[in-house]
Amino acid sequence: FMMSPISVAQFLEPGVLEFDVLLMDEASQVRPVDALGAMARAKQVIVVGDERQLPPTNFFSKMTGSEDDDSDVEDFDATDIESVLGLCSAQNINQRMLRWHYRSRHQSLIAVSNYEFYESRLNVIPSPSEISKTLGLSFVHVKDGVFDRGKSRTNRIEAETVADAVIEFVRNTPHKTLGVAAFSVAQRDAIRDAVEARRRKNPGMEEFFADGSAEPFFIKNIENVQGDERDTIMISVGYGRDSSGYLPMSFGPLQNQGGERRLNVLITRSKEQCIVFSSITADDIDLTRAKSRGVAAFKTFLTYAKSGYLDVAVDQTDRGFDSPFEMEVAKALKDLGYEIRSQIGVAGFFIDLAVVDPNYPGRYLLGIECDGASYHSSRSARDRDRIRQAVLEDRDWIIHRIWSTDWFNRPEEQLRQVQHAIDEAKIEWARRDQGEIQEGEPVENSGVFELEREEQEVIEIESGVLVESEVYLEADFSVDTAQEIHELSPEQLSKVVERIVQIEGPVHASEISRRVASVWQLNRTGSRIGRCVDEAISYLSRRSKVRRLRDFVVIPNAKINIRNRADVESDGLRKPELLPPDEIQVGLETVVATHLGIEPDEAVKEVASLFGFKSTSSKLKSIIKKQLSAQKREGVFEERNGRLYAVEKK
Repeated sequence: FMMSPISVAQFLEPGVLEFDVLLMDEASQVRPVDALGAMARAKQVIVVGDERQLPPTNFFSKMTGSEDDDSDVEDFDATDIESVLGLCSAQNINQRMLRWHYRSRHQSLIAVSNYEFYESRLNVIPSPSEISKTLGLSFVHVKDGVFDRGKSRTNRIEAETVADAVIEFVRNTPHKTLGVAAFSVAQRDAIRDAVEARRRKNPGMEEFFADGSAEPFFIKNIENVQGDERDTIMISVGYGRDSSGYLPMSFGPLQNQGGERRLNVLITRSKEQCIVFSSITADDIDLTRAKSRGVAAFKTFLTYAKSGYLDVAVDQTDRGFDSPFEMEVAKALKDLGYEIRSQIGVAGFFIDLAVVDPNYPGRYLLGIECDGASYHSSRSARDRDRIRQAVLEDRDWIIHRIWSTDWFNRPEEQLRQVQHAIDEAKIEWARRDQGEIQEGEPVENSGVFELEREEQEVIEIESGVLVESEVYLEADFSVDTAQEIHELSPEQLSKVVERIVQIEGPVHASEISRRVASVWQLNRTGSRIGRCVDEAISYLSRRSKVRRLRDFVVIPNAKINIRNRADVESDGLRKPELLPPDEIQVGLETVVATHLGIEPDEAVKEVASLFGFKSTSSKLKSIIKKQLSAQKREGVFEERNGRLYAVEKK
């Protein structure tokens, strides 16, 4: 069952159902009186929450109550009501801290919270780019912002600035997710109004603002943002000097006891980038007039957002080398002229050595992992050899590993391999900078780099068997664009669609829409183009010129080949959910047929490689495994002793 505690009490009759385990998430926001009904129905209870985040509140009951109160939320005490998490802590129930911080792709996004609220106990994975335009925490000072303290309690100029930034974000990075958070309900509404006005002037952007995506755009106040996460979060402080130039030390819910919890929630919502819009700076906050911990932490946050200064190391540490082996590798590379830094990290997670990019001193070309102290202290071989590297590559690191035995036996050969890895890393970073690879896409590097691709790409797998995959060809041709797409009849547009499917089939319908738009030299597709393309596909399908399976389209009886998508221009072709199931099945059949038994996970990894993916995300694995399960049910494969074998067709 997945239910809220109140739903359990309302819909499950007492004494009828008893659960072996009750797992209660976000427990800091659940009152004991609401939780006890669910707990009474369970033999074992696991309570998950963060006592440094929001407790249960009566915030909205005060906001919507009949009291004539213009004090906003200044008199609200966040610690008035205890949560079930606090109740469990008071009962001295066994506790374990989940120390790994998974969300932030840049250390600056969690640095203040880790320092202020978690005693630097969180294990934070460092980013290879200390300074980046698209990653990390940044500050926008709205110098002319004015807080309308006596009337609307909003900062209109700051709200307009945030709304402009939202439109610019949608225009430049529509494939990323975005959320806006304000310190107060009034400022939230002001931003919402400003964004709505700009949306009416930019109707072509409505697809971004639609609610159908997994992580839709939102504008929320500080009380409602817990549990949300987006690629980019924009924060509007709102509070500032009034029209007379006076700055009251009044920051809404932050200034009361427990206000630091709200700040902690607010500043940890972003995965890639957090942009703070404020009409004041940390220097404007006088802690002698506002003595709460929430305001003090807010001052620290503004200082760090603007200057990047915090009283804790956020990049290179002074831990020194873990072993003489690392020291020797570093010395050999320094003698070749490279700038090397050791023990790169923030808290709890450190990379042994890193090569500084000479063109961008705030970035690391290559991370070098040695089997030193951190390697041997890992609790399992899986942690050492797979998870650690996968996590780093997911944060955009390019990793090269040196084994101590190889270094001591063949130091010159190993040094040449490191040099080659550095040279290839320079090429890789140049490609990322030029936008050929979308920033944030994980890149796998085990010291062996790809050669120039020919028309047929050959990928060597560990068993020594060679499996071929074709280069994916994207439709690119000219048509008469005198008429707009929506002005064409389905029959007229079907000729263009059929040609695209002939080149790219099987292909997802959304990709067909993108290709139609590019033929007409349009930068984006909209719902109107999508409808026109769907009508053209239906027209072709009724005449048996194409075959449609759900959202994928192919020419009937056409041979399906495995195609490598490493160098495609369309970002959609690299999305796992847009891989044609038929093509995945062909890939699995090819991989399994070339082995005398292969483990399912290895088959999935090799199929991903054939498609040009340099690492396998959880979503990609899930999609390929779904097809693998279907083929096993259909009798295409059989599994014996943990290995897959092709079943001979009778």
